[in-house]
Amino acid sequence: MTTLLSRNSANRVIPGFGLSLGFTIFYLALLVLIPLSAIFLKTFTMSWDAFVSAVTSPRVMASYRLSFGAALIGAAINVVFGGIVAWVLVRYQFPGKRFVDALVDLPFALPTAVAGITLTALYSSNGWIGKHLEPLGIKVAFTPLGVVIALTFIGLPFVVRTVQPVLEDAERELEEAAASLGASPWQTFARVILPSVVPALLTGFALAFARATGEYGSVIFIAGNMPMVSEITPLFIITKLEQYDYTGATAIAVVMLLVSFLLLLAINLLQAWARKRAGK
Repeated sequence: MTTLLSRNSANRVIPGFGLSLGFTIFYLALLVLIPLSAIFLKTFTMSWDAFVSAVTSPRVMASYRLSFGAALIGAAINVVFGGIVAWVLVRYQFPGKRFVDALVDLPFALPTAVAGITLTALYSSNGWIGKHLEPLGIKVAFTPLGVVIALTFIGLPFVVRTVQPVLEDAERELEEAAASLGASPWQTFARVILPSVVPALLTGFALAFARATGEYGSVIFIAGNMPMVSEITPLFIITKLEQYDYTGATAIAVVMLLVSFLLLLAINLLQAWARKRAGK
């Protein structure tokens, strides 16, 4: 009985469950449910034919392909290289480690417009990096490749900061036991370390992807915003709003919202499967 009472009291550090729950629901409704409901309600004022026409025009479809494709590629790149960065920061000691660790958070602190201008200056034909790539036939600024680079830049911290604490809490005794049983470094990584890190990698991927799909400020400068080539969907929504086509803007926003939800649901299911598999 004493244990049960102590558990109940521990679960109720903040008094007033009903009041706390009511405030939580109100807060989430105010910030999330009501704005999302407004998008759907505005879209429902359109006829089905008008909705289909608004969200499937060739220019809109091209923006979908660029936005979601670049977001997926950028998040996948960050899973690989962000995982390596997290591994180096956790497992190695080297001069300037704190400075490198602080640099990871730079995309968080840097205004997105500043990031976009900086990337454009670096990768333009006369930029520090772009002028060396241009003779090789690689053009970055004002192309879809520039969009991928911008989305990779802003998504890196999500993967590193998600994987880092998991690596810090990993039991190194398991790695030592695997090595003592004759496992090679690659076998130890593949069978001991990777299964425990995969859920965190998937979480970081989901966060980086979600951030990238709605990114605007850091992309519009380096993308060039050429229709059918380098025009992202958020920019197209802004264009619709500037033309006072509110229903068209909300229709495109609804499609982006639904596709993002489906992709994130798939990632969460994969993450749950990975955790279940790792727990066996």
